[in-house]
Amino acid sequence: MSSFLVDDIPLEAIWSKLDAVKEFLSISLKIANAHTVDFYTRGVWTEFIAVPPERVLSVISNSHERAPLDERFRGRGQPDFGFSEDRKHLVDVARFLHAAKAHSLPKLLVCTSLNDLMQMLNEEDVMSKDEILNTDEFMNLKKSHEVQVMSEVIAGLAKYCHVCQVIDIGSGKGYLCSFLSMQYGLKVYGIDSSNTNTHGAKERNRKLKKYSKTYQRHSRTSPQRQISKTEEKKQTQEENDSTSNPRLKNNKEMEELTSLLEMATLDKPATSFKPSEGVLKDETETNADTLFDTINPEYLESANSFLSVLSPEIVELPSPRIPPSELSNDEKERRKHENLKKKAKSRSDYSLYSPLTSFVTAETELRDIIEDMEDSVMVGLHTCGDLAPSMLRMFVSKSELKAVCSVGCCYHLLSEEFDCARQENPDTVWGFPLSQYMRQQGWYCGRNARMSACLALERVAVGQGLSIESLFYRAVLHVILRDHYGAIKSEKRVGNVYSKATSFVDYIKKALKKLDLDESKLSDSLIQDYYETFKPRMKEMEAFNMLKVALAPCIEGLILLDRLCYLKEQDNVSFSALVQLFDPLMSPRCFGVIGIKRR
Repeated sequence: MSSFLVDDIPLEAIWSKLDAVKEFLSISLKIANAHTVDFYTRGVWTEFIAVPPERVLSVISNSHERAPLDERFRGRGQPDFGFSEDRKHLVDVARFLHAAKAHSLPKLLVCTSLNDLMQMLNEEDVMSKDEILNTDEFMNLKKSHEVQVMSEVIAGLAKYCHVCQVIDIGSGKGYLCSFLSMQYGLKVYGIDSSNTNTHGAKERNRKLKKYSKTYQRHSRTSPQRQISKTEEKKQTQEENDSTSNPRLKNNKEMEELTSLLEMATLDKPATSFKPSEGVLKDETETNADTLFDTINPEYLESANSFLSVLSPEIVELPSPRIPPSELSNDEKERRKHENLKKKAKSRSDYSLYSPLTSFVTAETELRDIIEDMEDSVMVGLHTCGDLAPSMLRMFVSKSELKAVCSVGCCYHLLSEEFDCARQENPDTVWGFPLSQYMRQQGWYCGRNARMSACLALERVAVGQGLSIESLFYRAVLHVILRDHYGAIKSEKRVGNVYSKATSFVDYIKKALKKLDLDESKLSDSLIQDYYETFKPRMKEMEAFNMLKVALAPCIEGLILLDRLCYLKEQDNVSFSALVQLFDPLMSPRCFGVIGIKRR
């Protein structure tokens, strides 16, 4: 393994950054942990904020125009980050926003750039840019962006570590797996706990393998290639002739193929069948030897898309048929030998992508799931909750895992070791904190703060804001529950009521009904009075949630720094880094945790 070409940030530097983020969050985390539904019942605004909501919104909207604040506040002793001396109330919004930005990952200068990582991995030799498959045909824009970027990183890691096998944890519908196998020829196992996600791919594989060994890759037509009218006419004639291929005359076979293709066409977004291009994209098995074969261009542009999705081994262009009796002995022997080779090859074929169903934890033995387990790269694209830290623990403990690339999500589903409300269980492996350094300090975030970490600052900054009205309705509902039903909390959820309600009055009635409470005891006018009373205070909620959004990158940064710290604590990990993989506007959970084992 070649030497690293990028600076590997030392463990002591990560400790220092963690300490800085913790100091800021020790004062400000209470804002993130305040629950929106309690906003009016608890008087959250006056409890934490000492400036008018209009002032908060004004400073936030103009924050990009303000001068940097470090010089203005340097030398004032112990930092208060915009809070009062007793640290109970926010009094300086501008200073708070500056501190929040300063304690986010980009400003902490702990991330390795994607370009530097790719140079280190010598990724330019993995795949020529003009050979990249067009994922937009069968994925939405967000997923296409994520899959293409992360696949480059994974392929680079595999090449760097001299491995050909990839294990995708929490593979879902298998978009990443399919792309890795089709684009880079890697052998991929996609493991997901949901049988629904894997069953569809397996069923399509079973049926399609009856007719074709592989899906063919779309060969793009050169812009310089022009088809004359004569060629078009000839092509149309050939297309018509192709439909009379005797191999497809059997009615039963035609019906089964039709059913199969209809299933592939309707199963969105896992599969996309584009008649205009004659290519079937699917998250299923492909054959290594024929992976990048090209369909005859006349088939790619054929109007008969039904036939053009199949391999040339199944549907061929018509050619003059020579009766067996007219074949020479040499030709007969050649064909016999070729058929034997094809049969032998068919028996030795293996799947480049194998979807598997299994629930994975840090203690999972991969060899129990994967029979032909070999040295691998472990990956996870938006692995949910505790699955991301479990992946990192597994990477450290399994000698066959040579590298890891983990992009987590759903921080609100992380389990916390030092959560006072958790049930005591000595055998439980907690999702946070992961590093020994953070565990020694007993650090605790809180569920509401972790919920805040899931907010997308970049999207809010460009106007893709929060749905404040739904939060407002919910908070006023809790005032009504307190005033008229003797309850503030409820075990039942009413989150989906807002989308079905036509007005505030309708929302309250639907919510009460869902909570099994008597809505008839409240008149429409009484309900409307609550709306009119609290509507002037809606700006409080809007401003408060914007402060939560400002804290989101800091809380996410703490969680990810803890994971990076964990990898740097391990003796068998030679390189580890945080890398921004994705455009945060397209994919807010954009940071990947990268690790490479010592050889």
